[in-house]
Amino acid sequence: MSLLFTPYTLGSPRGDLVLANRVVVAPMCQYSSVNGEASDWHLMHWGNLLNSGAGLFIIEATGVTPDARITPACLGLWDDRTEAALKDKLTRARALAPPVPVFIQLSHAGRKASSSTPWQGGQLLSKDQGGWAICGPSPIPQLPNERTPHSLSKSELQDITAAFVAAAERSDRIGVDGIELHSAHGYLLHQFLSPIANQRTDEYGGEFENRIRFPLEVFQAVRAAYSGVLGLRLSASDWMEGGWTPEESAEFAVRLKAAGANFIHVSSGGISPQQKIAIGPDYQVPFAKTIKARSGLPTMAVGLITDPHQAEAILERGDADLVALARAFLYKPRWAWEAAAILQGEVQASPQYWRCLPREAQAVFGAVRIGQR
Repeated sequence: MSLLFTPYTLGSPRGDLVLANRVVVAPMCQYSSVNGEASDWHLMHWGNLLNSGAGLFIIEATGVTPDARITPACLGLWDDRTEAALKDKLTRARALAPPVPVFIQLSHAGRKASSSTPWQGGQLLSKDQGGWAICGPSPIPQLPNERTPHSLSKSELQDITAAFVAAAERSDRIGVDGIELHSAHGYLLHQFLSPIANQRTDEYGGEFENRIRFPLEVFQAVRAAYSGVLGLRLSASDWMEGGWTPEESAEFAVRLKAAGANFIHVSSGGISPQQKIAIGPDYQVPFAKTIKARSGLPTMAVGLITDPHQAEAILERGDADLVALARAFLYKPRWAWEAAAILQGEVQASPQYWRCLPREAQAVFGAVRIGQR
């Protein structure tokens, strides 16, 4: 039996959440919101991926305040208006798909906020261009030619923590099945972890215990307010000398587990354009393996995992418990169907799609009777 298409259970204080399989749609920014509100694009996008056959779908990075967004077009969840828009689009999308657990990724972009969309260059926007003031652990810009971020005060850190908690409470009201805090790819929580971005001299900077303090405080505050499945996405390496390391990531994961984490989603990079990433198939999987072995947390591996046999091998080796794909699902929205056909697994699908399968692939729907009148 294919491990990729066996169920997996994530525990939480609220109870167990059973995933039908171990394929995860990783969060992907769509840059398609207006004033933070989910749009018709999200309705189409989410409905499509909820029909992908994956066992879990994670909504893209969602700003916990207006200033927390990466771009003016990013999704947000900071007031009744953004909550209502997200709930409306998600409820409608779920009604058009089989039952699939949905998580949301809550985020603060820090010094990478106030940027243009990728297809507009991705650079920081001035006020005249619709940008806003940016912040970070230290007054160090992401790029040398970009403006310097404001160094956050302790009271501002408390405000940001409260914003994460409020967004988690809104997420719960919306009806998501879990929350992922974004501490990867050079955004605010990752900025505090990394010596590249964090050069503070107070209790939030310097040695390892100080650099993990703020991300851990945010996690603990959200855990205290939210009893569902809660985890964190982590950049396990900065891929540069003097940066955040896989060894620190493994130790941080131990602290997260003690704080009540239910999973960890292992990525890497994003703190500096000077990073030297050895990109290739499975290039981040060794990080997931190290973190899983050290912490014992349920672990998601992600990054250039595109082939079903490749995903199966990761699970067979015990390197991770779940396998996440992102852009592969944009290119092949039914990737999990193809994987199930190849690995002799089963997936769910809306009945409108049952008759589309090639005859040799029809077994992927298991007991579902496929035919036509």
